[in-house]
Amino acid sequence: MLPMPSTTEFYELLHGLLAELQSASVWWQIIVLLVSFGAAWWLQAHKIKHAHPHVFSSNAHSIGVGSINRLIFPISALLLVLLGRWALKYQHPVNLLSIAIPLIFSYALIRISVYMLRRIFPSQEWLRPWERFISWGIWLGVMLHLTGLLPEVLVLLDAMSFSVGQHRISMLLIGQGVLSVMVTMILALWLGSALEIRVMGAEAMHMNLRVMIAKIIRAVLVLLGVLIALSMVGIDITLLSVFGGALGVGLGLGLQKIASNYVSGFIILMDRSIRIDDRVEVGNQSGKVAELTMRYVVLKAADGSEALIPNDTFVTSTVVNKTYSDCRVRISLPVQVSYGSNLEVAMQIMLDVAKDQEYILDDPAPQVFLLEFADSGINLRLDVWVDYLEGEQLSIRSSLNLDMWREFQKQGIDIPFPQREIVI
Repeated sequence: MLPMPSTTEFYELLHGLLAELQSASVWWQIIVLLVSFGAAWWLQAHKIKHAHPHVFSSNAHSIGVGSINRLIFPISALLLVLLGRWALKYQHPVNLLSIAIPLIFSYALIRISVYMLRRIFPSQEWLRPWERFISWGIWLGVMLHLTGLLPEVLVLLDAMSFSVGQHRISMLLIGQGVLSVMVTMILALWLGSALEIRVMGAEAMHMNLRVMIAKIIRAVLVLLGVLIALSMVGIDITLLSVFGGALGVGLGLGLQKIASNYVSGFIILMDRSIRIDDRVEVGNQSGKVAELTMRYVVLKAADGSEALIPNDTFVTSTVVNKTYSDCRVRISLPVQVSYGSNLEVAMQIMLDVAKDQEYILDDPAPQVFLLEFADSGINLRLDVWVDYLEGEQLSIRSSLNLDMWREFQKQGIDIPFPQREIVI
């Protein structure tokens, strides 16, 4: 991190700056600032203008790229001002640049914090107040440091304390703990998000394996972030063994279902019994697997509704996975023709209609069966095979029935309906 000027140094810089206002050296510093800001603005505008169009194909990527572009200006301006101060300090006073550097650094720190939050939580409206809170917090800290009030504020916070057993807890310690946890958690979640994007983009690995690795990485990074934060505050990590024992008792007494769901989530990911885009039926729910989480599976039905089913349901219940090893499914269409119709012509029409359909597979080939001689007519059945992932079964059924109806009308094939005669 850049060294921040102390309070005495800051006042010396102010006095030196007031003296420089009557000399030409201050104009050199103003020129350095203007050139640095202009070059930084040009770099940012050039980066945005030449960004590849496909980068903005999704909202999350758009936010990520936009945040990176916003980082270009403060970071490049800070580097250019540092370079300008180094070039001028051998021939001219640089008090103005020395005052501007911590302010520019604070601005860059705000932009970096906001960028990391937006990468962790893309497209979240509740981030806006937190972004303002981070901005005001950083600016307030820098202003307190530059004006010399920061040590007095820290002493005041340390004086506001209370005792818990043999331990003294102050507002300063609580604030340091909260700040440490926030910083480490943000860093852990940001790193986990970046690694998750890399892992999920590895097409060579199976989707379930990618999801499992991404979730394990995020969980490990969060755990490490909490342990590091506790160590920074001064809490002995060995004391967590007591908490671990209490957590184990709690899991054994009242949290079995929650623990079962999390363990079942890992089992589902490892045994690959369910994958993204699989068509499954469990209980009275059916649909496409839209998402696999650590606690539940999201099933999206044909009508657009989404069911959140706990993971242990898929481990302990019977699950019908229609695309587990083969995506081909059979569709059966029963048809009844009258006894006066030409049976062979009717069966051939049914075969020809099936072969003309786009989504009907050639292997296995369509087949027509004569089932029985019923009361009102002869029962036939058309069996066709389709790829479950290609088209909706309902639309395929409708198209087949409509085409058969048209051909039956042309060839004089009658579809009977039940009739009753009452003789008195």
